[in-house]
Amino acid sequence: MPRGHYFSDFQVEQTFTSQGRTITEADVVTFAGLSGDFNPLHTDATFAAKTPFEQRVAHGMLSASISTGLGQTLGIFEGTTLALMAQTFEYKAPVFFGETIRLQLTVESMNPSSKGGKGVVVFRSDIVKQDDTVVITGTWTVLFRDRREAVS
Repeated sequence: MPRGHYFSDFQVEQTFTSQGRTITEADVVTFAGLSGDFNPLHTDATFAAKTPFEQRVAHGMLSASISTGLGQTLGIFEGTTLALMAQTFEYKAPVFFGETIRLQLTVESMNPSSKGGKGVVVFRSDIVKQDDTVVITGTWTVLFRDRREAVS
C-alpha cells in the first residue's frame, strides 16, 4: 500500500513543511559541474566579493532542485503521484553557502479528473531560509491517484 497521499486526502490551504537542508560549497561545485553553469557569481570568491552580494551565491536552480528532494521527504508523493505536470519558480532572495533551506507546500487548488481515479493538486511552493526569508516562490502542479477507482 502506498505511503503517499491520494488526491482526496488533500485539503485546500493544507501546508506541508520539510526538514532543513544546508547548502554547502560542495553542493555548488557539484551543481556547476552537472549543469555547466560556472558563472563566477557562484564559483569565484574574488569576483563575487566585488558584487552587491559580497560573496558567492548558490545557483537558484540548485535550491529549486534540492527542494524537489525535500518534497520527497514529506512522504506525500510516495506511490501516489502519477505525474509532475508543471513547476514555476520566482527568485526572491539569494542563498549563500552555509545557509539552510526548507520547503513549504500549500494546497492552492484541487481538480478531480472527469474520468475518476485521479486528480490534479496545485501547490504554492515556498523555499524558505533559516531566518524565514522566502528565497524562491512558485507552484507545483501534480497529478495524484485517488482512492476511488476510475469508473469505466
